Amino acid sequence: MTLRLHCFGESGNSYKAALPLTLAGLDWEPVWVDFFNGAARSPAYRALHPMGEAPVLVADDFTLSQSGAIQNWITETTGRFGGRDAAEAREVLRWQFWDNHKGSSQFGTLRFLMNFLPEQNRSADVIVFFQGRARAALAVLDDALSGRDWLVGEGPTMADFSACAYLYYPEPFGFTRSDWPAIDAWLTRISGLPGWAHPYEMMPGSPPTGPDPARPFPGATRALPFPRFSAQDLRISAGEGAHSEQSLPPDCTRGAPPFIQKRFLPCP
Repeated sequence: MTLRLHCFGESGNSYKAALPLTLAGLDWEPVWVDFFNGAARSPAYRALHPMGEAPVLVADDFTLSQSGAIQNWITETTGRFGGRDAAEAREVLRWQFWDNHKGSSQFGTLRFLMNFLPEQNRSADVIVFFQGRARAALAVLDDALSGRDWLVGEGPTMADFSACAYLYYPEPFGFTRSDWPAIDAWLTRISGLPGWAHPYEMMPGSPPTGPDPARPFPGATRALPFPRFSAQDLRISAGEGAHSEQSLPPDCTRGAPPFIQKRFLPCP
C-alpha cells in the first residue's frame, strides 16, 4: 500500500501524523502543501479535502484528514501507540482532545502570530491573550509529566505525539524548554526514540528566515519582545486559561492578504 501524506514542515498538525507514521514503521512519502501560497484553498486541494487543511493521508483505497483521525488509523493498523488496554486508550483520547483544544491550538496560533503574520498586522493584545492561554496549557502539561516519563502508561503513545508537536519548532513564541523541566525531559525522551526526526527534516518546508517577496506573507526575522514565561512564574488558578468573553481587536488581520483575512480569525 502506498501512503502519501499531504503536509508541510511548518505545520505541527502535520507533524502529529508524520511522526507516528515514521515511528510505527509505515512506508509513506510526503507531498508538499504550499500552504503559504494558498494551495490548501485551491479547488484541486479542496477536492481532496473540503476543509482545506493539512495533513491529509491518501492511500490506495481511502483518503483521511485530521491528525487525530490519522493517528487513530495508525493505531488500528499497527497496534502501536494506542495504549495497552481500553482504559489507557480512553486516556490517550482524552489527551488528544485536550491538546487539540488547549495545547496545540494555543501554541500554533501564538507561533503564527509572532512569526508568520506580517509584523505590521500583529496585535500585542491578541498575543498577550494567547500567551496567557499557552502558559496555562504548559503548566498543565508540565504538572502531568512531573514524576512520569510518558503521558499515558509506561511507553510513548499518540497522547505524547499530539502534545509535543509544536514544541520542537525553533520559531519563538514564548516557550523555552529549560523553563519547564518535566516537559524538557519528556521532549528529550521522545527525540531519543528510534526513527525520530525534527519536523523540518521529516517534511518539506523550512523555518522563516526573512522576507521573501514571492510569498504572500513572509516569515519574520524576529519575534515580538514579550517576556518569557515559565512554570515558576505562577501556577494557574482553576479559572485561568478557560474560555472567557474576550474582545479581540477587529483589525488584527487588516492589511493582510485576502488569504489571511479569510483563513485566520483568532478565536478565544
